[in-house]
Amino acid sequence: MRRLLRRRHETEAQVAGEVAAAAAVSAEPVAPDLEAAAFFDVDNTMMRGASIYHFARGLATRGMFTTSDLLRFALGQAAFRLRGNENPEHIAVARETALAFVAGSKVDDVVRLGEEIYDEVMADRIWAGTRALAQSHLDAGQRVWLVTATPVELARVIAQRLGLTGALGTVAESSDGVYTGRLVGDLLHGPAKAEAVRALARREGLDLTRCTAYSDSANDLPLLSLVGQAVAINPDSELREHARKHDWPVKDFRTGRKATLAALPIAAGVGAVAGGIAAGIALRRHYRGK
Repeated sequence: MRRLLRRRHETEAQVAGEVAAAAAVSAEPVAPDLEAAAFFDVDNTMMRGASIYHFARGLATRGMFTTSDLLRFALGQAAFRLRGNENPEHIAVARETALAFVAGSKVDDVVRLGEEIYDEVMADRIWAGTRALAQSHLDAGQRVWLVTATPVELARVIAQRLGLTGALGTVAESSDGVYTGRLVGDLLHGPAKAEAVRALARREGLDLTRCTAYSDSANDLPLLSLVGQAVAINPDSELREHARKHDWPVKDFRTGRKATLAALPIAAGVGAVAGGIAAGIALRRHYRGK
């Protein structure tokens, strides 16, 4: 009797499974939209704060430099932010800092540390609203790229963790898997972002009039003005005013603390200066100690 009951239950389960499978409605795969794409700035657009600064914080927790070093860099970064728009002198400093960040380090080690620190420090700082916007482009069959002054290896880690297409970032020269201390080109900042996207569009066959760009900073106006649709995310005052005059959408995902957040280290060049110095010192100490 038990055997008959067991067989009966197995038959019923099989029938139920077959009926459920037959009734299932398969969603049609989204056709890829190969001519349209979305481009997202990272610092304070996709992520609260500066990605390179969070990377430096992760290094601090590993004892690669002191918290007092980190505080000093953060204070200098905030003061730099309050002085206003970045000028060529500031960008030159940021460029030298980017060199210090990677000089003598192994590419694989920077990538590994970037993966660890993203999971520990950065993942919880992704703006849910911006992430949803990126997903909406992916759902429409469009490719989504990060465009940032952050070193491209770290930018790629962020893009991979978010399931995005890829990243455009500052490229440091390497030889035999070790950074030489020279940049290939310059920092991916301001007009350089627009040039990088323009070059990518030529390579990928994108129609820039059908593309969208997102940023928090007026420093990215060359990029925002390059595409068919620009969106201001958590904008600084200059970008907010520009967006208002040009009828660009504005989305602010910050809380009531937005005034405080605006003074935190969020500009790409600023993040490169403070976080890059901290990380550069830490990595040099680390490898000299080996």
